[in-house]
Amino acid sequence: MNNQYPVYTLTNECHDCYKCIRECPVKAIKIENGHASVIPEKCIACGNCVKTCPSNAKRVRNDIDKAKNLILAQKDVYVSLAPSWRASFENSAEKMIALLKTLGFKDVSETAIGAQEVSIKTAQILNNSEKGLFISSACPVIVDYIRMYMPEFAQYITPIGSPLMTHAKYLKETYGDDIAIVFIGPCIGKKNEVKYTGLFDVALTFEELRMWFNDEIIDISKVAKDSKYHFVPESAYEGTLYPIDGGMNETIKKCGVNDNVQLLEICGLHSLQRALKNLDVSKLDKTIFIEALACDGGCVGGPCISSEKAGITMVSDILRKEKKRDKIPSEPKVVYEYKIEPKKVVNSEYSLEDILATLKRIGKHSVDDELNCGGCGYATCRDLAKALLDGDAETSMCVSYMRKIAVRKAAAMVRCMPAAVVMVDNNMNILEANDSFMKMFTGDMYDVFKARPDGLTGAAIDRIVDFADLFRTILKTGKDLHKERYHVKNKLYDISIFTIEENEIVGAVITDVTSSETNREKISQKAHEVISKNISIVQEIACLLGEHMVETETLLSSIAEDYEEKEE
Repeated sequence: MNNQYPVYTLTNECHDCYKCIRECPVKAIKIENGHASVIPEKCIACGNCVKTCPSNAKRVRNDIDKAKNLILAQKDVYVSLAPSWRASFENSAEKMIALLKTLGFKDVSETAIGAQEVSIKTAQILNNSEKGLFISSACPVIVDYIRMYMPEFAQYITPIGSPLMTHAKYLKETYGDDIAIVFIGPCIGKKNEVKYTGLFDVALTFEELRMWFNDEIIDISKVAKDSKYHFVPESAYEGTLYPIDGGMNETIKKCGVNDNVQLLEICGLHSLQRALKNLDVSKLDKTIFIEALACDGGCVGGPCISSEKAGITMVSDILRKEKKRDKIPSEPKVVYEYKIEPKKVVNSEYSLEDILATLKRIGKHSVDDELNCGGCGYATCRDLAKALLDGDAETSMCVSYMRKIAVRKAAAMVRCMPAAVVMVDNNMNILEANDSFMKMFTGDMYDVFKARPDGLTGAAIDRIVDFADLFRTILKTGKDLHKERYHVKNKLYDISIFTIEENEIVGAVITDVTSSETNREKISQKAHEVISKNISIVQEIACLLGEHMVETETLLSSIAEDYEEKEE
């Protein structure tokens, strides 16, 4: 499992709802045999699919064993704890540190320390710029999204490592290069950030931490906070604001920026895409800095925040616990320079002819057929067609197409059935009736109804058949009914009436058995005649045999008597 991509699918739990495709901003999902799987080379680990999967089939890779192995190797393992922990856990700082040390960690430090250094350096960069665009490097999902899907803007990401990278460098400069560092936060994207620089060793989510607590600590309440425990090497100040929307910009303001600098906040990938679309950076007349975060509301809205708190409560807890300092240093203690290189995801290009031919596979023969309903997870039918050509989708994903096929199959079966089939609504009106039904019950009006486009649809059932009360009974009771050799005037019918939608729609299959029953009676009558005749013949034979036996016995007795007399 540790070799898997950070997000994977439990195939048996995936129920082809396509919600993950709808929610994936980059469509990094492949459907195969009705099950969804992540395409690693396209995925940015935003976690939208994890948060929205209704069957909990999308999972996050568990890296607890990796962290345990570092501790078992007797290394000094330090925790870089994301500032959003206050929004996820109710513990005090002392209690949180005590719990983590119980798991075997050497010490605990706040990632927010790195955030503070990033803000100081960012303020310097902005103040030294006359104009231009700058995008924060704090969110790994934003960074991956830009470098993979909007690579033309990768050059505008600030050339500074994220707060975690900066913090990891700071810890190694403080405690030595041989220490191990485990990040704990609400973000899945950090599991990808591990491999970018090698500055830290493992990234765990708050959900994983709760699992570890439950596995290792029987009773968390018995782990006492210790007043001597504190974050090392010091507690963070304004950097603790980073997890909330606008938190980074607030810290930059505290560092001080020129009037020429505009600080903007954008949360959400779609919002970022709209903000950058058609932007000509060369025409900017001032310095614009975008604090860009992938999750709505900031890191407190992360996919693995693991908290039932209200959003406003999370933000309030972050703001309330901020420690203020009188003066922010003008120079950062540590800087990790890191330039983002674009790595564009290249999508296949297809000709219009290929797309139109693929659309025909899902019943889209004209523009009017392209509903663009989004039921498949893609915004348009043509996007689905491209995914089909890529091999990332299946024709069964088109809801309207599958519905048409189902309707056609059902209609063909009903149409070709020799038995009469009819469906009736709760107003006793016919919803659908096949040709056999019309032939059986419309008599001389058959040709009239046959010529109508809708046939008997809309007609009152009680004006067509003489047993409409049976339909009314089933609509009320909801119980199925079967009548054999049901007499209606001079006819006999086998009738099966069943519920389609309780108290709303019922259906019936009706067979005219009059002729077969008549033939059966004739055959029965003939059989009785044959049997009677055979019995008479048998009786005559028996009488004849009886008379013959008497005559034979008399004759033999006479011969025997004569023979005895001669002997004497």
